[in-house]
Amino acid sequence: MITIDEFKRVELKVAKVLSAERVEGSDKLLKLMLDLGPEEKANLPAGRQVIAGIGKAYEPESLIGKQIIIVANLEPRSLMGLESQGMVLAANSESGPVLLAPDKDVVAGTSIR
Repeated sequence: MITIDEFKRVELKVAKVLSAERVEGSDKLLKLMLDLGPEEKANLPAGRQVIAGIGKAYEPESLIGKQIIIVANLEPRSLMGLESQGMVLAANSESGPVLLAPDKDVVAGTSIR
């Protein structure tokens, strides 16, 4: 169990997928470039890069323009030589991962509470 204070430290945000492509040498990993809103564009004008293990369940082209939920304050991690600057949230299902997303469009970078 975690405390409510520990949970509050996790930054969940809405991100818009700007681009998506397969990671060479992996059938599971996709490289996503994400828009996390105007506050982040000053530091990352091209978007935030996140490497996600959803490549067996999603075609990269189908993700472009979609809004998803990410953990935005994870320490960066290297996956297959690429830096991942967050984690995509997905539910586990029998057919593979299912991305979590808002049911209506919201501004990229909106915090989840």
